[in-house]
Amino acid sequence: MVFLNLCIMLLIILIAAEVFTNALEHFGQKLKISEGVTGSIFAAVGTALPETSVPIIALLFPSGSIETSHDIGVGSILGAPLMLGTIALGLIGLFSLFKRGFKGHFVVEQTGIKRDLDFFLVAFIFAGIALYIPHSNIFVRNLIGIMMVGIYIFYLYRTIRASKKLVEAGHGTDAEHPMLLNRIGLPVNSFTILLQLFIGLALLIIGAKGFVGQIEIVASYVGISVLVLSIMVVPVATELPEKVNSILWIRRKKDTLAFGNITGAMVFQGTLLPALGIILTPWEPKNEISLLFIITILSVIWIRTIIHFGALKVWHVLLSGSLYFAYLLLIF
Repeated sequence: MVFLNLCIMLLIILIAAEVFTNALEHFGQKLKISEGVTGSIFAAVGTALPETSVPIIALLFPSGSIETSHDIGVGSILGAPLMLGTIALGLIGLFSLFKRGFKGHFVVEQTGIKRDLDFFLVAFIFAGIALYIPHSNIFVRNLIGIMMVGIYIFYLYRTIRASKKLVEAGHGTDAEHPMLLNRIGLPVNSFTILLQLFIGLALLIIGAKGFVGQIEIVASYVGISVLVLSIMVVPVATELPEKVNSILWIRRKKDTLAFGNITGAMVFQGTLLPALGIILTPWEPKNEISLLFIITILSVIWIRTIIHFGALKVWHVLLSGSLYFAYLLLIF
């Protein structure tokens, strides 16, 4: 029964994310912003919301012991960058393999992807440094947390600033699907867009609250720690399905949107949520967490270096994807 409840809560989260993301696409079209902004900010944040809601609910509204809530929160927070920087990229390579071949190229707007990866690396390295600062040193930890929020705000400024030129060059955003509320007869305007955003957010909170409550029970059934279960299950179950958007964009040869959806989510997941974890949890360098930082940073540095020196190929992202399984082998 517990697994059925977990699946029901997960389904609510995914439906909520679809409702929210659909409204965000129309919001982006209404604001006349570029594909880069839509991919790296709106689509990235929208598709990251299911996974994001879990640690926020776990840390701010704990339903069990504080230690368990911390493990769920930290595991969810750090599992997302690992998943995005490895297996999500690997899936893009896997679904490109048939049409493009092992040495096939991706055509991306490099400036935006480089910016995403640079901001992520800086923020995530700071999050790693914070692991080794004692929890009693509240001032320094809070300072790092606030600084990471500042990094994301600066990232938004840089990305939006670059949007105008991209729109003028013909890279504006078009919502590909009708707004969900429009399908039941409501007009598409600012009010209905905001209404659909609110409905999606409310469903996310309900689903995340129920999902967090089931994680501890499942962990006791399968016999592994709540921390490891959260690293493995929460990001893959709640966020990876939403990255199907990237696979669809790749198949339509919209490489910039596909990669921006992932790299933009990495910036979001590597700044704001780690800041919350640093401030609200012990944020300690356990073996699983230290290894996670190493694997994630290695994968991102690999992709960033490839983009800097030449064209990104299918086998490059397949190699990044394989690092996720290397992590699982090492922790088990």
